[in-house]
Amino acid sequence: MASPEPESIGGRIAACRKLRHLTQRGLAERASISYSLMFQIEQGRKPATSAVLASLARAPSVSVADLTGQPYLDELRKDHLDGLIQPIREALDIYDLGTDPDIACRPTAVLVAQADRICAAVRAGDLRSAAANLPGLITETTSAAYSATDDRLWSALASTYRSAYDVATKLGFHDLSSIALDRMAWASERASDAVSAGTRQYLRSLAYLRAGQYRTGMRLAEAGRRAAEQADLGSERSAITGQLHLGSAVLAARAGNNDDMAEHISEASRIAGSTGEITRVRWLTFGPTNVAVHHTSALIDQCRYAEALAVAVTINVPPDWPASRAAHHHAEIARAQLWIGRAPAAFRSLLVARELAPQQARHSPAVRDTMAGIIRAQRSTPNTVANFAVWLGM
Repeated sequence: MASPEPESIGGRIAACRKLRHLTQRGLAERASISYSLMFQIEQGRKPATSAVLASLARAPSVSVADLTGQPYLDELRKDHLDGLIQPIREALDIYDLGTDPDIACRPTAVLVAQADRICAAVRAGDLRSAAANLPGLITETTSAAYSATDDRLWSALASTYRSAYDVATKLGFHDLSSIALDRMAWASERASDAVSAGTRQYLRSLAYLRAGQYRTGMRLAEAGRRAAEQADLGSERSAITGQLHLGSAVLAARAGNNDDMAEHISEASRIAGSTGEITRVRWLTFGPTNVAVHHTSALIDQCRYAEALAVAVTINVPPDWPASRAAHHHAEIARAQLWIGRAPAAFRSLLVARELAPQQARHSPAVRDTMAGIIRAQRSTPNTVANFAVWLGM
């Protein structure tokens, strides 16, 4: 029997299993999956869905990142991102030090605009630019917020913390993303910003989604909707409320609750019918397109791949949609295409994801695992496929 590659997801699963003195059958039972699927995933014959990967991490009490191998340090160096994480960590740590007398803070409007530009960079897939500019802006905005009475500065600070969460999550620094969310809650409270507070609970629920803790994630999404009810009526409140319903839909799908999934998709669709497409309100991406994208994602998480692709073909992504969000969608479509035996189509979808947001794609565990499946599915590896794998660092 061939041993799995140690740097593959299957190899890491095997290593964690052996550390816990578990057999393949024993881990399969703990993770509530079949022994056959367990064997094929560990041997690299089948990719693990996000839900299965979360179950395989929870069973031996390890993190999903332990199985995916994030962060990918070699690729961080190639993208000149490796030296940008520690400054963000240090900037997040000075939140309670008050005004810094050595900093000459720019006007409020300038800091608010800069926080918005960094949000835009993240959504455009430019993680390097966002990561490089975040530490200085967090430090300056922290000092300014303490020395002024303008709540906009606290909201801007919450926005920078949100961007720090996005960068850390996309690059695989999940401990840092948790710190950023805590700071976001702290700043949102000082800003009396209900929309920011609801957004923070939405992002927090996604962290529990990735960890396979669906019940807690659902509770967080519900708490986010309660927080959003404190906001003034309008597009911001509608957008975050609808987004929280979409988060609940995906959580319910992962948990196998089809009725709850359908109910939350229906409610999000109702809200989207009144809001239309929203791409510029707090940099939330909500509307009919995002409802359809999340419906596709929920169906994929339930292994209903043909149904998911049937929904996906009806989606026309608006040209002004954030590149990072569109790239994530194409990567998910690739996963579904691979599972129904359409490896060439899956590769084309990954190429689109890379074109839209190359830094994000290179650091995505889902892209890597799908790429590994594409290679396994083909009798020979064309140069374009091999070159893509090398670019990923596989």
